[in-house]
Amino acid sequence: MKDLMGLMKQAKEMQAKMQEAQSQVADIEATGRSGAGMVEITMTGEGNMKGLKIDPSLMSEEAEILEDLIVAAFQDAKVKLDEARAETMKSAFGGMELPPGMKMPF
Repeated sequence: MKDLMGLMKQAKEMQAKMQEAQSQVADIEATGRSGAGMVEITMTGEGNMKGLKIDPSLMSEEAEILEDLIVAAFQDAKVKLDEARAETMKSAFGGMELPPGMKMPF
């Protein structure tokens, strides 16, 4: 019975840490760039696009070039966001590893 109580306490602590980490993740922003910074995309911790900046000189380029640069900037932002979220979750859990196959809910 004592082990069960300890396990329940540990589960509650883990849940509180998870909620705190999710709150911290929501505050993260990452900016991806492409075309030597001519296209920038900013994403929030939830993975939503918050901003898009396009250098005016690109407006005279073919649409396909601009589309490719936007996609590349988005991918760059996503990679940076994933790294920042992973680091936030790692620090929130004190480096504790999740069991294989278990992922964070974001």
